[in-house]
Amino acid sequence: MNPNKALWEKGDFTKIAETMRESGSALINKIGITKDIYLLDLGCGDGTTAIPAAKIGAKVLGVDIAENLVAAGNARARNENLSNCSFQEGDATDLHELKDDTFDVSMSIFGAMFAPKPFDVAKELVRVTKPGGKIVMGNWIPGDPTFVAQLLKVSSAYAPPPPEGFVSPMLWGIEDNVLERFGNAGISKENISCERDTFTFVTSKSPEEYVELFKNYYGPTMNAFDAAESIGKASNLQQELLDLVNSQNQNGSNGVKIDATFLRVTILC
Repeated sequence: MNPNKALWEKGDFTKIAETMRESGSALINKIGITKDIYLLDLGCGDGTTAIPAAKIGAKVLGVDIAENLVAAGNARARNENLSNCSFQEGDATDLHELKDDTFDVSMSIFGAMFAPKPFDVAKELVRVTKPGGKIVMGNWIPGDPTFVAQLLKVSSAYAPPPPEGFVSPMLWGIEDNVLERFGNAGISKENISCERDTFTFVTSKSPEEYVELFKNYYGPTMNAFDAAESIGKASNLQQELLDLVNSQNQNGSNGVKIDATFLRVTILC
């Protein structure tokens, strides 16, 4: 199996996505999604940004590599009676099933950044977006002191070494890399803007329960726990993650509310 597909079909990312809904809706409003546009949400998961875009009235296609997340997204769209929103499987590095110049806006929020071959991802996003259209990416930032970057940093310290040729997804959070990758796809740097933004994770679960979500349902952290267990250090990893959540939690013992900084990229095609 494609290792990226296996990673995101491991566990159940919908459990994490449930804590991201408020910020997903807020981001859709912030980036100016409007009624009647045709929107691609690439690496969409179960629709954290696709569903609120469809509620505004956009025609939305969500594409994700994970079969279970595509099924969950289609179920959410049916439950919301959103006939203007559908989900299908696809690989961000090769969107051969999508035609050139199709979408008014192509978006990927913490999705396509995890695909291998980042130059191919940029080319495909540009290819399927109409001239005069827009691409929006949300990418976690390497070394950032806020939650997700630190979660991935802690997890990677326990995970097995990556395969030869591996390109860290976190490199999408560096502006120079964004400029290079989309420049290679034919976009001039004057048409690319990057700014820091904030995504907030909110849940009524306790910090301990929140760590359990990542341990049991989030592919990268699940792999880290598998590796840590094999060397007898699973409890160390669990404690590090709990310390991280407690250090950044704004709600104390009344659930979890944590901000995470990301790089919001806007590209005019």
